[in-house]
Amino acid sequence: MASLPTVTRSILSNARGCVGDVAQLAQRIPFFPVDRTMHLGPLAAARAATEVRIGWAALFLKAYALVADEMPVLRTWLVRSFLGGLVPQLANCSESVATLAVNRIEAGEDRLFFARLRRPNACSLVEIQKFISDCQSQPVATCFKRQLELERMPGFLRRQILYWNMNSFSRKRASRIGTFSLSTLSGLHATNRMHPTICTTSLTYAAIESDGRCLVTLLADHRVLDGMAVARALVRLEEVLTGQLMDEVLFLRKTHVASAPSSLPQKPSTGTTASV
Repeated sequence: MASLPTVTRSILSNARGCVGDVAQLAQRIPFFPVDRTMHLGPLAAARAATEVRIGWAALFLKAYALVADEMPVLRTWLVRSFLGGLVPQLANCSESVATLAVNRIEAGEDRLFFARLRRPNACSLVEIQKFISDCQSQPVATCFKRQLELERMPGFLRRQILYWNMNSFSRKRASRIGTFSLSTLSGLHATNRMHPTICTTSLTYAAIESDGRCLVTLLADHRVLDGMAVARALVRLEEVLTGQLMDEVLFLRKTHVASAPSSLPQKPSTGTTASV
């Protein structure tokens, strides 16, 4: 008789537990995905032609924040009462706060961190790219201090804090949760269309095809938005990417020669790409 396989046990890390808490809370939200195939060939060509390194995540973060500045509903979330019987209400933030999912490998373990950037629409692409690069390279204790503090709490308390933040009218809600999120696996030529999030909307995109096409998905909370509004947001997102953002990339290309080499992020000489 063949022997049975060996099974080992280990305690779930606080980091995995925190991600699990977010995923569990996300299951309570009726998300639906809306897809749009965007034609980003000219933008991809302009991005490749400049020596200034600007990742796709930086482009999408700023472009979506610009769209959200025009469409207040993208900065809105549903607040459910902690006391039964009260009518749920909508809260709206005056500005966008982006939550970016960042993968880091710490002590041989894959770690998922959530970085937050206030008003990406008011930042330059260079500033956003520096923020992303710092999140990928700086010590986690510096970049993700609040998340590490949350992870060290007991699971039941951690979930209560996350739930409270989700359903809060407080101005701190946006800084702790974000008004929208972005998560992508395009750097590995994969997609994660139904990734868990506790923001009202969350953006993801696939790798750019050779003909310039790109599948972009926007997850939305059906309690706050309907499909037509989400589709309009994606249409406007493509317009911003191929218009205003295209102009900014071309401007970077023109001004790069006159800029000091240390003042702008450079493309890696090895040809490697960022994970986001």
